[in-house]
Amino acid sequence: MKYTEIEDLDTFTLREAVSTYGQEILPLWKKAVYTKPYKLENRRYIGCKAKLVDWIFDLIGKETQNVQTFCDIFAGTGSVSNRAVNLYNNVIINDFLYSNNVLYKAFFSTGDWNKEKILNLLDAFNDVDVNSIKDNYFSDNYGNKYFDMASAKLIGYIRDFIEDIKSTLTEKEYCILIASLIYSMDRIANTLGHFDAYIKKEIKPSKFIMRLVDAKSFEGVTIYQEDANKLAKKIHTDIVYMDPPYNSRQYSRFYHVYEVLVKWDKPKLKGVARKPAEENMSDYCRVKALSAFTDLVENIDARYIVVSYNNTYKSKSSSSENKIKLEQIENVLNRCGTTKVFTHKYQAFNAGKTEFDDHKEYLFITTVDNEKRSSSFSSILCR
Repeated sequence: MKYTEIEDLDTFTLREAVSTYGQEILPLWKKAVYTKPYKLENRRYIGCKAKLVDWIFDLIGKETQNVQTFCDIFAGTGSVSNRAVNLYNNVIINDFLYSNNVLYKAFFSTGDWNKEKILNLLDAFNDVDVNSIKDNYFSDNYGNKYFDMASAKLIGYIRDFIEDIKSTLTEKEYCILIASLIYSMDRIANTLGHFDAYIKKEIKPSKFIMRLVDAKSFEGVTIYQEDANKLAKKIHTDIVYMDPPYNSRQYSRFYHVYEVLVKWDKPKLKGVARKPAEENMSDYCRVKALSAFTDLVENIDARYIVVSYNNTYKSKSSSSENKIKLEQIENVLNRCGTTKVFTHKYQAFNAGKTEFDDHKEYLFITTVDNEKRSSSFSSILCR
């Protein structure tokens, strides 16, 4: 068989490809694996707006004027930011998860990086003989749970290696490697798309292959890792886009494996789900949600406030029940300006057995009147 006729070569590990076809296969294998970098939207994440960005930005374009600065203050996967960086001169991207912050730097931030250097490292990772690797922190905690044991050992080995050579990497290179590891892991994780639990069945061995993420650089991008309500008091923006969590599911707990992987301080993990101590817990997932949202709207210095919302509060699952109701969102926004409401029928990413009837995505666009906002919120505070 000619090399050019080999199908699905990108499903082979480097070692498998060379073992099967010889060293001559390397150029073709590299072309198959590395010319298909992971796009930003190529990972599973609850609340991802990748399929809604056309609708969102079509409405924003029609309802706003003279916009230079856009702030995605609960950026999540970064799918909204990914569109904004191509439309506006200045984009502020924020999320308080460590893992999301590293991904934003890989996909958006400026900074020097050597692609050939990164690909050579990926070659080395993909050529590791997993049978020669010792057990490590990652495999001890996640092996035969979220990942098959061989893959878990390899992931832990790679993460340790990246940390060991950190001083030889630029910040951009370091973030690209971590992001590539996260996206490669996501393809084989033994989960339904989050790490609140793993699938309680025998795990079939996976072929863990490190691929590159589609790293780019954009001038005018500022990346934060802060509490949204605190950041709101420090920045000015023409548009602020808000897509906070609305139910009791804490993102820091759903994606704790990635948080541990990025921080890599190897904390003690507890329980069947192997979670670290609580950190970065959001008030938007608690009874304080409405108060937190009101405070955010009151304090953000923006000409337009755009809010995404879905009607999962009608869900049959209590954990999916929204902490802020639709009419409460509209009521708060109406206190600071003129608000328009748009709807879009949409089947959201569902990682469990929750059933959604007549699921809709709502988009609120408020043109801010600062005098109205000042008088409205000051009177509320007085009461």
